[in-house]
Amino acid sequence: MSSHKIYHQSVESQSQAMNAKSAPNLEKHTPMMRQYLGMKAEHPDMLLFYRMGDFYELFYEDAKNASQLLGISLTARGKSGGDPIPMAGIPYHAVEGYLAKLVQQGESVAICEQIGDPATSKGPVERKVVRVVTPGTLTDEALLQERQDNLLAAVYEGKVGFGYATLDLSSGRFVICELADGEALETELQRTAPAELLYSEDFAELMLINDIKGKRRRPEWEFDSDTSHTLLLNQFGTKDLHGFGITDAKLSLQAAGCLMQYVKDTQKAALPHIKSIVRINPEDSIVLDAATRKNLELTRNLSGGTENTLAWVLDNTATAMGSRMLQRWIHQPLTDHQSIQSRHTAVKELLERGSFEALHHILKSIGDVERIMARLALRTARPRDFARLRQALTLLPDIQAVLGSSQNSHLQRLAIKLAEFPEQLQLLECAIVDNPPVLIRDGGVIRAGYDHELDEWRSLSDGANDYLLQLEAREKEQTGISTLKVGYNKVHGFYIEVSRRESDLAPMHYQRRQTLKNTERYITPELKEHEEKVLSSQGKALALEKRLWEELFDLLLPKLHELQDLASAAAELDVLSNFAERADLLGYCCPSLTKEPGIEIESGRHPVVEKVSQSPFIANPVTLNPQRQMLIVTGPNMGGKSTYMRQVALITLMAHIGSFVPAHSARIGPIDRIFTRIGASDDLASGRSTFMVEMTETANILHNATPNSLVLMDEIGRGTSTYDGLSLAWAAAEYLAQKINAMTLFATHYFELTHLPQIMSNVFNVHLDAVEHGDSIAFMHAVEEGAASKSYGLQVAALAGVPKKVIQAAKLKLHHLETQNNEPHPDTNVSTQMPVSVIQDSEVELLLQQINPDDLSPREAHDLLYKLKQQLNS
Repeated sequence: MSSHKIYHQSVESQSQAMNAKSAPNLEKHTPMMRQYLGMKAEHPDMLLFYRMGDFYELFYEDAKNASQLLGISLTARGKSGGDPIPMAGIPYHAVEGYLAKLVQQGESVAICEQIGDPATSKGPVERKVVRVVTPGTLTDEALLQERQDNLLAAVYEGKVGFGYATLDLSSGRFVICELADGEALETELQRTAPAELLYSEDFAELMLINDIKGKRRRPEWEFDSDTSHTLLLNQFGTKDLHGFGITDAKLSLQAAGCLMQYVKDTQKAALPHIKSIVRINPEDSIVLDAATRKNLELTRNLSGGTENTLAWVLDNTATAMGSRMLQRWIHQPLTDHQSIQSRHTAVKELLERGSFEALHHILKSIGDVERIMARLALRTARPRDFARLRQALTLLPDIQAVLGSSQNSHLQRLAIKLAEFPEQLQLLECAIVDNPPVLIRDGGVIRAGYDHELDEWRSLSDGANDYLLQLEAREKEQTGISTLKVGYNKVHGFYIEVSRRESDLAPMHYQRRQTLKNTERYITPELKEHEEKVLSSQGKALALEKRLWEELFDLLLPKLHELQDLASAAAELDVLSNFAERADLLGYCCPSLTKEPGIEIESGRHPVVEKVSQSPFIANPVTLNPQRQMLIVTGPNMGGKSTYMRQVALITLMAHIGSFVPAHSARIGPIDRIFTRIGASDDLASGRSTFMVEMTETANILHNATPNSLVLMDEIGRGTSTYDGLSLAWAAAEYLAQKINAMTLFATHYFELTHLPQIMSNVFNVHLDAVEHGDSIAFMHAVEEGAASKSYGLQVAALAGVPKKVIQAAKLKLHHLETQNNEPHPDTNVSTQMPVSVIQDSEVELLLQQINPDDLSPREAHDLLYKLKQQLNS
């Protein structure tokens, strides 16, 4: 017996056991409840929406869970073993809102619909699970976040390394990569942020995926190599996978196979929009580890929000698909200079010609074609999706007019993909009404004139009103009944209404249909015949309209792949024109990429801090090259060291995604990785202290940095004793400068490190300037050559509101430490060498304690005030 059958039998037996436990005496259930329990056994780990009339019902534990998750009433239906069966329900017409709430909480739902005819069914109406909704397989517009990718991911653990695959079902984007170790997997999980993650039941490194919300354990056979290979060949319609360049990516292909199996099981439909698979190679993009992505706040700030991030500043895209592409670019800065410069030249032309404004205006009306194409492929598109697609196709000539005279090869390639689709546009213009309803179920979607037969059935139905008016006038004249009216309602159909006082005048052929308080309602053979004809025509018109609607999918699907290319090109054009707009509005320059190693930025600015700052941003330079590989950055806390370091990294990253940068000029050589060790945080869940996290991140940098890496190191060694920390900081800086030769910004408060330039020729000092005013300090935020003269720690503490007595005691302690002659032993914490002191009152405070104000004359009080003022100043 195959492992596939064994697994499903195991799941079924477990489900039956679960249902038997929650619903004993199964044989005593009604046929309908037995049908429900059979469906539930096939989807034991999901909420089952069981269609009953105008409601989806949930029973047993599903009902209890849904009641809590959705805040709906918990009721009961019948009994099981003498106990009421818990039940909860939601209206079918409002299902999307409830699904959205469940998916946001990481739940999955199996939707069971009636597929049989109640009129001909013996026993329960035949039902079937027609759709499975999980967090990673969403395509409905109402369930998706407009400007974020929604990824389904799978990970497979090999003997060495991991295979990782992601699929965006709402666009068809299918990506795989081979990961060397757990660190690389953590980085990729943070970059992609999957909504749902599939992993094998024998996956060992569970701590690596512990923070993923939508984890789903899958049987080992779904990751089988041969099965995965066959699934992918069938999906792409190819004889082999050589054309995709992925044949040696064995682990990630196994993960991809699991993804395909899962999507086919949940969607229960063909997936023609998944047409290819792309492998990401580490050397194709700058490596950003998890700590770097977090510290640089690329798309998420340190609090988990989206404000005050790089994407928040850069994203003024016109479309949601452009916004999603921009975020992908930010997380995958390219290393290929030719590809980057192709983007730069396109942005430069859009900026110089001013065409970005016209493109933004056009693209704003083009809609989210990318996700519409996915719903078209899955045959779940709605009438308004087709109306939006029609609008997009209508705008293509306007885009061609803007790009038509472009001499830029990159923009020309995009223009080719944005070619017009006259046949599809004409089809949609002829077939779909101007303002279609949300759903096809009630009709009114197909335009008059599109189908002759539909028009005939509609004319029969629409002509009912004229007929009723003519009938009413004729019957009034023939019967002489002044109150006679002819009407219609959905419950009783057509009728002739006569007031009670004139009912005795009704002719013999009037058959009583309904008696009301003041009126009688009748039906005649003629009216009954007309009623049957009208109701029949309405039903036939709706059935024909639904058939014509399905045929539209068949007529559009042959152009699916070309329309997907159109969507991708429109999204890229949106991002490039957005870069031009940002450069124009924010004063960014075009960076220069060179083969010579180094980073030289003139008047660089931090894009986010500049955007939120109320005062003018102080621009600063940086120069890193083989002769000047490390800068020791000193200066006061709050002086701008972290801002300065981060802006260098962000400018470098922006240059490698094709954006212009916030600087007067920027010249950047080859970059393979960006590392940051900034800030202090612990990892209590993994049992790691703040210092342990700091050292782990430091170790990662020292193991993986290269001469082409940009390294930001901030306050290494501050989490331990002074001499331990100083020694570690010194050794790490020395290793980076001499062994690795990485381009490094090394911020520190250990002034001993400012002596490194005297020992190593490729190390230089720079500092953030500050000016003292008495006991206060003014931060200049300007970077100067050389080391800072002091750290200004006490002044910053005073600005933070530390009590004056503590500041005074700290000054005494500082003076003591600076004047003592005995040096502490290197292996001993400095704090144990300091003589214990008590926070003492100042001379002014002691003098005030000795004074009794009631004993002072006005002259003595005046003299005393001057004396106190003099002592305070001294």
